[in-house]
Amino acid sequence: MTHATSYVTSTVRGGFDLNGNNNMKRAKESGVWRHFTLDTPTSLTATCNICKTNVARGGGSTARYNTTNLIRHLQNYHAKEHAEFLTLTLQSKKQAGDDKTKQLTVVDALQRREKFPANSMKATKITEKVLEFIVLDAQPISVVEDGGFRRLLEHLEPRYNLPSRKYFSETALPELYKKACGHISEELKDVSAMSFTTDIWSSDVCPMSLLSLTVHWLDRSFAPHSAMLQAKNFHGSHNSDSISTAIKEMLGQWHIPLNKVHVILRDNASNMKKAMDNMRVRSLGCFAHTLQLVINEGLLSQRSVNDAIASSRQIVGHFKHSPLAYSQLHDLQLQMQMQPKRLQQDIKTRWNSTYLMIESLLEQKRVLCAYVADHDLPTTLTANQWALLEKTAAVLAPFEELTRKVSSSTSSTADVIPSVTVLKRILAKEDGADAGIKTMKKTVLQAINKRFSAVEDEPLYALSTLLDPRYKDRCFTSADSVKRAKDALTKELEEEDPGSSTVGRETTEPPEKSPRVETEAPPHKSSFMKELDQILEECEGPGATSSSSPAVELHRFFTEKTITASDCPYQYWRVNKDRLPHLAAIATKYLCAPCTSVESERLFSAVSNIVDEKRNRLTAERAEMLVFMRKNMPFLLK
Repeated sequence: MTHATSYVTSTVRGGFDLNGNNNMKRAKESGVWRHFTLDTPTSLTATCNICKTNVARGGGSTARYNTTNLIRHLQNYHAKEHAEFLTLTLQSKKQAGDDKTKQLTVVDALQRREKFPANSMKATKITEKVLEFIVLDAQPISVVEDGGFRRLLEHLEPRYNLPSRKYFSETALPELYKKACGHISEELKDVSAMSFTTDIWSSDVCPMSLLSLTVHWLDRSFAPHSAMLQAKNFHGSHNSDSISTAIKEMLGQWHIPLNKVHVILRDNASNMKKAMDNMRVRSLGCFAHTLQLVINEGLLSQRSVNDAIASSRQIVGHFKHSPLAYSQLHDLQLQMQMQPKRLQQDIKTRWNSTYLMIESLLEQKRVLCAYVADHDLPTTLTANQWALLEKTAAVLAPFEELTRKVSSSTSSTADVIPSVTVLKRILAKEDGADAGIKTMKKTVLQAINKRFSAVEDEPLYALSTLLDPRYKDRCFTSADSVKRAKDALTKELEEEDPGSSTVGRETTEPPEKSPRVETEAPPHKSSFMKELDQILEECEGPGATSSSSPAVELHRFFTEKTITASDCPYQYWRVNKDRLPHLAAIATKYLCAPCTSVESERLFSAVSNIVDEKRNRLTAERAEMLVFMRKNMPFLLK
């Protein structure tokens, strides 16, 4: 017990071991004790280890002892040891500063309670990030008034004072919108040719109609870009005169002259077509829209196929409207060790939805047959109807693949002629497995021939196909169309380089290999891609020639081998623009044009997420700013 008491006592200043020796050190003692020794923990004086002087500890009692006198003694009589003490003290304070349990000074504590000034850099940056969050995630501006959001910011940075909803709506958003407009204007300043998409959208939750305009271009390194220019509030009648006037106003606001407008992609409505004619600009209908019209004609042409699809809709609708039926189907999927999936309902206005519905039914065929054994359905599919659905899906599969391909951001008008050629060849092939769908296939082929009868004679399609190094002149079905397209390209070259008088003449310069464009190995090819590769192989040309004149450029380009269908045409021109400068200049114009109005469709999908039931009082101007920033924010985040 005595030893235990001595050990406890040894933890006080000076420290003693179990034998009473004063060499025990306290945790967290002052550095001054390196130079002083205590006889006992309660001694009134401490002995200097250097000069053996007894120095009073001050305070008058054990509880009030301090080290002030000891430090002064070192300062007055032992300068070297005092300097060591100061150094040790600074190091101790630095280590303590890294300790999370460090107690703040009164000044620091008060400063941490003070709010940032509204114009401080820190507050400004946080406000910018809050606005980015609202724009990119399509959040309502009123989120800044929500309790949970305010508590989150208060926890992350107590000194930040979140501005009001009015500030974000009337000050911060317009400033960011103005900044983005300036950035896009700077991007477009030196672009010589641009393509556009346009469409009209009407809200289901409020009396609002918007006319969109998106722009597409290639920069000097042949990188494709697109941006939303406007979604203008469009009152009144949607006639051709109103549309053309509104689009002219939008182009004027962005200082884009009509001679820089290469083409405008629109839907197939007559008012849109006439509006473009009134503006005297070239326009094209949406290729994807036209494909869906072809599919609808084919599906309606054969009664047996139409009946099978109608029964499929009833089955899918039953599970969509009955939670109990879907729960029972889900249990069966688990019992049969299948991945639980919902059946897809087809929607007339949604591309490829009929194909996706058929595919989902075929995938769940075993489960549905098991379900029918124990439960009722509004209708059932016969074995013949199941077979018809499988054959119909096989016919529609290339259309679904093509729709996805032409809806991508890198697709262009160059993809149209090759796609139509491939579809014609696939549908023209006769197969013994076509029994029951021959009428449908024949009708689809007839619809393609009718709706795309003049596609090879349209210069916007023909020239872009010629200039695409994947296709060139290999995908045309008419020799006359190829000749007309090459004549038009020759004329473009003459306008590009008026001093050249040899365009179109053949040369005999020594061959030169074009730089290789490296791409990844393509995955397993579909029937559509296999057919396209076969077309390109059938029409492959001889080797290359070399020269820098427009005439030889043209000859060289068409005699070189095409790149593979999976390669990137923009990368090809990026590599070869110095080798084929005149053709590259024309390619910049023709390959910037998309072949669908998908960008406008996607734009209005974003608008639908912004102008909804909860925000149906949002003004058209504010809605335009929000969707503009959401679409164009990547330009500011580069």
